[in-house]
Order: sequence, then C-alpha cells, then structure tokens
Amino acid sequence: MNLRGTTPPTRQRAASSWVVCLAAALLTAACGNEVSIDAPNGRAPSAPAFADSAVDADLVARGAYLATVGNCAGCHTAPGGAAMAGGLRIETPYGAVYTGNLTPDLQTGLGGWTADDFHRAMHDGRAPDGRRYAPAFPYPSFTHVARADNDALFAYLQSLPPVQQANRPHELRFPYGTQVALAVWQWITFTPADAPTVAPSAGVARGAYLVRGLGHCGECHAPRDHWSAAASDLSGGEMPGARWYAPSLHPTLGSADALAQTVALLRDGRNSHGTVTGPMATVVLKSTQHWRAADLEQAARYLQSLPPAPPAAEAAPAAATLLAAGARLYADRCADCHGNDGAGVPDAYPALAGNPSVTQPSVRNLVQLLRHGGFAPTTAAQPRPFGMPPADLSPDQTAAVLTHLRQAWGHRATAVSALDVLKAN
Repeated sequence: MNLRGTTPPTRQRAASSWVVCLAAALLTAACGNEVSIDAPNGRAPSAPAFADSAVDADLVARGAYLATVGNCAGCHTAPGGAAMAGGLRIETPYGAVYTGNLTPDLQTGLGGWTADDFHRAMHDGRAPDGRRYAPAFPYPSFTHVARADNDALFAYLQSLPPVQQANRPHELRFPYGTQVALAVWQWITFTPADAPTVAPSAGVARGAYLVRGLGHCGECHAPRDHWSAAASDLSGGEMPGARWYAPSLHPTLGSADALAQTVALLRDGRNSHGTVTGPMATVVLKSTQHWRAADLEQAARYLQSLPPAPPAAEAAPAAATLLAAGARLYADRCADCHGNDGAGVPDAYPALAGNPSVTQPSVRNLVQLLRHGGFAPTTAAQPRPFGMPPADLSPDQTAAVLTHLRQAWGHRATAVSALDVLKAN
C-alpha cells in the first residue's frame, strides 16, 4: 500500500508556461486542513446508501470510532452548534472558510449522498457533482483511507439527527478556491492513493495507516513545497494559516522511552517532557485520548520507525546582558511554577529543562504561549489541568526570557531577538 503522496514528474514537465504562471498565483491557497466538505452537492437528492433503519449497528459504532480518530467534529461542529452541522469559521491567509454540514439533512447536508459519493470525496477530493475540493479539506491524507472504513464513517454520519443548516460559502479571495485553480493544483500535485479495501488491523502497518490516513498528522507536521503540497515526511514546519509550528514527529536519537512517552502525550496530554497546548491540545481533547490503546501503541511504533531526526546544531551563547535579563525575568515571572532549575512540578507544571518544545527550530509556539497563555486538554489523567496565564511582556522582554529558556540547563538552541518575536506574533 502506498502511503506517500506523489507529484507526477511527467505532469510537471508537461506543464506549459501559462499553466505554471497561473498555478503559482493560485495554489498557495492549498493550506492543509482548513476547508471541509461542502454540502449540499448541487444535484437532485438521490437515495442514500444507508437509508434502511436496520443498518448494522456495529458498522455505525465502528464509524463513530473512526470519526473520533479523524477528529471530524473538531472542524465540523461550531461552538454552541449542533454536532457535525458545520458552520465553523476558520481564518486563513487567503480569506475565511466555513466547514460543511455532515448531518443527513437532504437539503443542506449529506442526506442526498450515497456511499460512493462519500468515498469519492474522501479518496478523490471531488464532490458528487464533480466539483473539486480545496485541498485544505485533507483529502490528500484521506485518500489513503480504506473503502470499508469510508463506508463505516458514512453509515455513522447517516445515523446522526439531520440538522437543516445551510452551508455558508467560503470567503476566499479571488482566485483562490476557483475550480480552475483547484484543477491545476490536483493535476500537478495530487494522485489518489491505491488505498486498501480493508484497513490493516495490527502492527506498524496499522500505525502508518492511522497516522497517514484518518489521523492526517501530515497536514500539520509535514513541510510543504512551493505548491503548498505536504511532503511525505513528518519533519515539521510552520502550520499553514496559523501562528504555530508543528514539530517533527521523527524520533530523536537516544530516547529510550520514546514509545511510552509518545503514547502518554497522545492519551493524557502530557508526559515527563512536557504538556500539549495550542492546536494539539484540541486534537488530544477531541481525538487521540479516545483512541483504542492498541491503535495508540501502533501509531507510536510507526512514528518510532521513521528515520531519526538529525541532531540540532548547537548555537553560540547569547550576549551576557541578554542572558542576564532573561534570567531575571524568569526568576520573577516563571520560577514559582517551573522551578529555578526548570524541573517543574509533577502532575502540575511541566518541566522546561529538557523539554523539546523549548528548543524547537521555530520560536512561534513559545511566543504564542507567552502572549496568550497555555492551556492543556482535559483528559482522564488530568481532569483539572493547570493552565498558564498570558504574560504581559514587551518584545524585548519576551526575547530575553525565551533566550534564557533556550540556553539554560544545558540547552544550546539559538537566541531570540525582538524581531523574531514580532514576526511570530
């Protein structure tokens, strides 16, 4: 089974100059996971595949679990809105998008869809009437989902109470989102996968299937090329349309307990090295903490099977005045919770010493945490998680305290400037 998206080289070489120029202007809009299925489908409703009231309850239950694995509700349920009815507004650099209604309402949802229609949307990125979806609906990942799993997902969605809620059109600037742009993007960068009929049930193959398919981890954790298409590796990068950095998921050499640490982070929202916050906190809250133990373990084993991440280059020490200013700010603002030694407090405040989030190549996440605060997800392991309030710091102060964090306790990450802070805001 091929789990890697490909960019057909013959197609790239065959592209004429006008196509390339057009694509260069249009395709930056392909920003990962911010546009969802657009229902209705623009055609007369047909009989849904699972209209029979005697639909297999086990199929619906399996679909419900798969919807949790894929975190469908995370995008398709607006705050205070009906489950899976869409309407969530998501800001992107190219305008706003609105998530679609996945309930089985005939006029505004998926009530007129068939199982074939749903599979085509997931696998090919095409609507029942042939329209192409913006790749921000993560069909470049969902194309790897087995037909049997798509059928189960569709059965679950068809079992939901129908909600009549019209889908709002996206507010993307021209020409982003036009069918011409999307046709060019798909032609150059996207080939539907040779997905299995039935998903792998165990082993690292199961982990790869979950991570690369429904889990769609690469939509955030894969770097993107000049077409904004996600690469096949999970080496991290700036999150499209967000002010966050998705770290590499490749293993780090010398981490003997990495498997257990990965499972703990996905299940509990924390491990001995740190706590999830930001967008990943929502993923843990709504999705990964509910994965079956075997699926979590196999996903972690697959991630550990990836090529090790190269060691970060050690940076030169920052100026003594900057380090001293950062140390004073840390002692005044941070040490009461995280400790003078950066060790934190178990089950309360995460350690900063040895925390890989502190020494990431990008300082975006650290800047966002200081500016907006940090809030961990509620999980069975931490039903009342501690949060961090925002810090009222100037760009110079932020740069100083972050430089201290990145060069204290044996850390050798690069220093942070006020310009770095301003660019990350």
